[in-house]
Amino acid sequence: MTPARTHLTRDDLAPLARAALGRTPTAVTRLRGGSRKGVYRLALDDGTTAVAYVWSPDEDYWQRPDTDLRDTFSHASGIGLFLAAHHRLTELGVRVPRLLFADREAVHLPAYAAVVEDIPGANLERLLRDDPAAARVPLARLAGVLGVLREHTAAGHGKAVLVEEGGTASGGSCAQVAADRAVRDIADAAERDPWVRAVRAELTRRVRDLQEAVAPRGHTSLVHGELGPDHVLVTPDGDPALIDIEGLMYFDAEWEHVFLQLRFGPAYDVLRAPGLDPDRLALYRLAMHLGLVAGPLRLLDGDFPERAAMREIAEFNLRRALALLPAAS
Repeated sequence: MTPARTHLTRDDLAPLARAALGRTPTAVTRLRGGSRKGVYRLALDDGTTAVAYVWSPDEDYWQRPDTDLRDTFSHASGIGLFLAAHHRLTELGVRVPRLLFADREAVHLPAYAAVVEDIPGANLERLLRDDPAAARVPLARLAGVLGVLREHTAAGHGKAVLVEEGGTASGGSCAQVAADRAVRDIADAAERDPWVRAVRAELTRRVRDLQEAVAPRGHTSLVHGELGPDHVLVTPDGDPALIDIEGLMYFDAEWEHVFLQLRFGPAYDVLRAPGLDPDRLALYRLAMHLGLVAGPLRLLDGDFPERAAMREIAEFNLRRALALLPAAS
């Protein structure tokens, strides 16, 4: 059995807190859900709070090598991706937690770290569940944020930091890289799940058929990549603030909207946008479901603690992917 990981303590985080805020933490809490980085709430000796992000192998459950910037879908983790995304979103007027301190040299921890403001209150996922009336304003404003991102375009796809520095991602068009990734996901999932193994050929054929139907497009848009309601904090003024931004990239806006529809459910009607390409939506819908089968199954190879939730995600998305196969004639 893999031993349980030991996460950071108040004493471990005290040097970072003092450098960032000039205060000593009285308590720290590792927030649930993080699989690529550690997210810690710092309770300080003046009664205020802040949030520390920590990027290190001990905090990353994915067991992945370093991020390949030329691979649009490679592991989206690291202080460099975070700082580039934070800078771009802030320049565009998109609300994110304010950056208070960045330790780019791993001086105060044996890891790269940043400290950001702690936005109080519920995230949008909780508001939609517990207080739908209170969710209306931030949801409507999030639709505006999506419009800003969609209008910010580039000629090619890739991680935001790569594209904005003039780099070129590998793999051809958005449809090509999404389809290639989906085929790899099918192969990976087939090694771990007999249901996928039984329909591997049908799923692969369907991905390639949907890819062939996609017409060329001359631009991409800025997308968050994993914009679920749990990645949207709500400020006291009702503004949406985006978190988990390291995956920011230039890609087809349809990729973002497939994920939004999956995660927001009925509330997606407020976020729905005109002019989306139905052929891209069809390809990305299947590719997204396949990624949400293979990804959780890979995570279960390691010691990620929330195992039942990952298995449930994989099983749900496998059912959805199978439902997208054409009916047998």
